[in-house]
Amino acid sequence: MSENQNESSVTPDAPAPLSHTAVIPTPEVKTPAPVWIYQAPKPQEPPTKSRPVIAAVVAGLIAGLVGGVCAYQVDSSFNSGSSISLGSVHGDTSPRPDGSIASIAKGVLPVVVSIDISSATTQGTGSGIIISSNSASSYVLTNNHVAVGAGLNSDINVHFQDQTSASAIIVGRDPSYDLAVLKVKRGNLPIATLGNSDDVVVGDSAIAIGSPLGLSGTVTSGIISALNRPVTAGSSSESSFINAIQTDAAINPGNSGGPLVNARGQVIGINSAIATLGNNSLSTESGNIGLGFAIPINEARRVATELMKTGSSTHPIVGVTLDMTYTGTGAKVGSVTAGGPAAKTGIKSGDVITAIDGQQVNNGTELIVKIRAHNTGDKVVLSRLNAADVTVTLGSTPSN
Repeated sequence: MSENQNESSVTPDAPAPLSHTAVIPTPEVKTPAPVWIYQAPKPQEPPTKSRPVIAAVVAGLIAGLVGGVCAYQVDSSFNSGSSISLGSVHGDTSPRPDGSIASIAKGVLPVVVSIDISSATTQGTGSGIIISSNSASSYVLTNNHVAVGAGLNSDINVHFQDQTSASAIIVGRDPSYDLAVLKVKRGNLPIATLGNSDDVVVGDSAIAIGSPLGLSGTVTSGIISALNRPVTAGSSSESSFINAIQTDAAINPGNSGGPLVNARGQVIGINSAIATLGNNSLSTESGNIGLGFAIPINEARRVATELMKTGSSTHPIVGVTLDMTYTGTGAKVGSVTAGGPAAKTGIKSGDVITAIDGQQVNNGTELIVKIRAHNTGDKVVLSRLNAADVTVTLGSTPSN
């Protein structure tokens, strides 16, 4: 992925205005004038007997009274509404089983925030999740490129799902992992449930929540498309290397920093980058094309914990520089840091590392992201072209 594929390089446009629904005037319907039809009464024959006539009249009166009473009873019954049913359905008319996207979204949305960053010259939007909260303040995890998208001295405002907002400051950031932690003066907030990204497998359900193009609370769904995708993003001065989770859940500019969650509503990744067709001669599209990338939560958890405690973080190192111009398969060592982890194993300049812990390494970027997926102190086995495997205990260096 090239730098222009980093979501941070795309400035979200304002949401397009909703189109107005055309109102079609109803044609005037003229009611025809009533036509009165006069019907002459039939000639009546003179009664021959008085008693039958009287009985008929009385019977007619009784029938009329009875009919009137019945009509009144039906009419009053109808008007009271007590016995007329229109087939109303009571209770939940659209039941949702446990584990549905709707139920997952309902549980996760309260911990997702929208972030606005503005300076005198520029502004941007992003997303984040609440990862810690006490009675006085709370911490929000987001991407580094979101936190500094409008400059280090920008104003940052965090918007919550209850339509309230609060100003925020940057507690710490790690450009290498594209992560940052913000602090807001608002306490007793719900916090996200963090899952285990090592348990994720291709084909698992994935749900992305965030504020694409400033549309807060947007929920999209898909699956885990791939794991361990080497993704580089950022500028030449602040590049990030991500051993990413790939998903086809729709992710667009503004989703950055928001959560990717599993079918249990646990956060398994921090949405960070998208692939676009911006430099493809076949298209100039710059939105979602079903290729989104998230930072695994296990990496993000470690970095966030360090940032909250000390304001800075570390990342594991082998103790070599790489020749990024090498075009062969593998990662070519440019130089070895004196006294570093690699120097203690016999690795030398010119070695080509072809695998780490048995996983193939195709280039320098892949080696970097695979190393960054580990912790300081971990032991890794590096395979070399035309040389013996070596075991390296990873060292550490400050990320900023």
